[in-house]
Amino acid sequence: MTMELEGLARQLSGETGSVEGVHMRPEAAAVEIGLSAAIITVRDDRPEVLTVSGEHDPRRAGDVRPPSPALPFGPFSPRDHRTLDIGLRDWVNEQTGLDLGYVEQLYTFADRGRHAGPDDTGPHVVSIGYLALLRPSEVDEEASGTRWRSWYDFFPWEDWRNGKPEVLTDTIEPLLDQWSERDDVITSPSRPTQRKERLRIAFGMHGGTWDEEKVLERYELLYEAGLVEEALRDGRSAAREWDPHPALGQSLRFDHRRILATAIGRIRAKIKYRPVIFELMPNEFTLFELQKTVEAILGPHLHKQNFRRLVESAGLVEPTGEVRVKTGGRPARLYRFRREVVLERPAPGVRVNLGRS
Repeated sequence: MTMELEGLARQLSGETGSVEGVHMRPEAAAVEIGLSAAIITVRDDRPEVLTVSGEHDPRRAGDVRPPSPALPFGPFSPRDHRTLDIGLRDWVNEQTGLDLGYVEQLYTFADRGRHAGPDDTGPHVVSIGYLALLRPSEVDEEASGTRWRSWYDFFPWEDWRNGKPEVLTDTIEPLLDQWSERDDVITSPSRPTQRKERLRIAFGMHGGTWDEEKVLERYELLYEAGLVEEALRDGRSAAREWDPHPALGQSLRFDHRRILATAIGRIRAKIKYRPVIFELMPNEFTLFELQKTVEAILGPHLHKQNFRRLVESAGLVEPTGEVRVKTGGRPARLYRFRREVVLERPAPGVRVNLGRS
């Protein structure tokens, strides 16, 4: 455990004093390490994330608002959890009944006001997000209080499988243009230009190119502009400027939509240089099934023959010798992930090029 984490752990335990010479003030004891998991699977060509109701969260005491769904989460307890990873797995198992396989740590957020209870009176939460991947065969029936939902319910502007989403053209881009011209919080004449440049980079506006990996950057811009429900809930002044306030996807509790955005961006980037896509596939699959899974993750439609050539030339898969017969269709060859590829080159992924404006 790092020195900083030991200090936080002692704060969580109610201890004060010093950690390797670092003085811990008694008034700084209200700090909590929150562990949240974006658990992802793909079923029926739909990328899904597991959510929990959160109705029994003690932080909701006194909060009369209907609860938004949340990612599985819980506090790190230095008394009960030897490591952060163990703490996360314990919370996920307790809330969902799942025993996680592939897990990686994403990012640590410590902003005040984005993981608090009513009136921001709860402990200051250092929020650590994780990404976990499940194959469809590992997904059991939903446990009580849990629900699998399309991640595009939370980020409808990220789904390009049927072309550019209407919510971008009709709602998001016009409102972001209005926001970029506001002078209410501008501190220098260059600020509008800076905002427009950020829109160009994150959303591909004003001659820019859409980058499917910049999911977090897009969500953070929408939050800063006050266009997502979380900004209104957190009392951000920019959110009060919109009347009526736009409805841009389902919100998540605390900073969980921010964590999910980080997870989506991470897996979209990682499948291009690591074979993590196969953590979402059954042991045997058709190339069409693999393509539909990649499309579900990345957002756009891919050219069938180009995708087939890409996967086969990269040596990522090998035929099993079996076929799958569907009623009224041609038999489809079955493939499996060729594990030797990870020893043959350092970055074996599905290197699709999706640049578009």
